[in-house]
Amino acid sequence: MNDVTFYLNALLLGAALAIDAFSVSVVNGIYEPAVKKRRAAFIAGVFAVFQFIMPLFGWLLIKLLVSTFNVLERFIPYAALAILVALGVRSIMEGVKRSETDAPAVTFSALMLQGVATSLDALSVGLTIAEYDFLSAVVSSLIIGAVTFALCFLGVIVGKRIGKVVAKKASVIGGAVLILIGIEIFIRGII
Repeated sequence: MNDVTFYLNALLLGAALAIDAFSVSVVNGIYEPAVKKRRAAFIAGVFAVFQFIMPLFGWLLIKLLVSTFNVLERFIPYAALAILVALGVRSIMEGVKRSETDAPAVTFSALMLQGVATSLDALSVGLTIAEYDFLSAVVSSLIIGAVTFALCFLGVIVGKRIGKVVAKKASVIGGAVLILIGIEIFIRGII
């Protein structure tokens, strides 16, 4: 763990894995243009926790059940697509029905589903860190989680600024973006 390459790899993995969560965080900021820093930190924290847990879970699966994980890995893009499209369609429908005075908000259950959907690809990081011992896997996952937190917090703040401009159509725009993110994860996963 004293190797600079180890830390650089963890930082780069964190940035790569956080791209989808960052995009969804921007959407969440659009949904909640009046979001406070504490709420932004909570949203970022949810994504960070999932991005921390999933590589460790993948590492554990690799250590225990290599053949099972290889079978499950094929379904990751499909699961992410299904979750994000469902959330996106729901958001669009709510946006069409919502009156202009209703403030959109990201529910806890939606946030949990977003966290799962955007971190499913982090399971495959278990393959990348399979040769690590447990402590190295934990440190790598912590770095991934920290990078995710920083990028997602920034994403919510960026989305908040956009949300102030497009507040009346936030749910429809956000829903469309969630669907596009789901499609992007799916295409990247099957190629």
